Amino acid sequence: MAGYGDNAGFTAYAAAAGYVFPDGTTDDQKTAARQRGSLAIDRYEPRFTGKRTGGYAQERAWPRTGATTYYGEAIPDGVIPEAIVNASYEAAFLELTSPGSLSPVVTGSGIVKREKVGQLEVEYATSSSMSVDDLVALATPVVTIIEGLLWPFLCPIVPGILCV
Repeated sequence: MAGYGDNAGFTAYAAAAGYVFPDGTTDDQKTAARQRGSLAIDRYEPRFTGKRTGGYAQERAWPRTGATTYYGEAIPDGVIPEAIVNASYEAAFLELTSPGSLSPVVTGSGIVKREKVGQLEVEYATSSSMSVDDLVALATPVVTIIEGLLWPFLCPIVPGILCV
């Protein structure tokens, strides 16, 4: 599976959104961008309800079985909601126009604490207790349009109270 949706749907979605593909964009480039865009969407899988319809061997996080919306509405088994496909198209367009933008490479040793250019010197606030997970969270781009398309399919976060 090259990614959610197909190139025709990707092209139609982009046109409806007013996006313009770079001159000379080939179908192979669109397919590769859809693959990378779908991988970006699949990073949300731990927050999706239900389980993969095809089990662990299924390539993508969707379709799912037993999935519900944020409001508890059942999503038919084996269905990929249109908003999931559209979110992947948004991610695919970002990846097509700026490859790798949704998958930053983070190295803890590469953090700049102090920078000097000419007479100007800046020291950044850093925490020595910052974990790799914190670094990844800081480096992971948040694309609000993708977040907006996905939120109805994410598990609600319910504050818990521990009783002993």
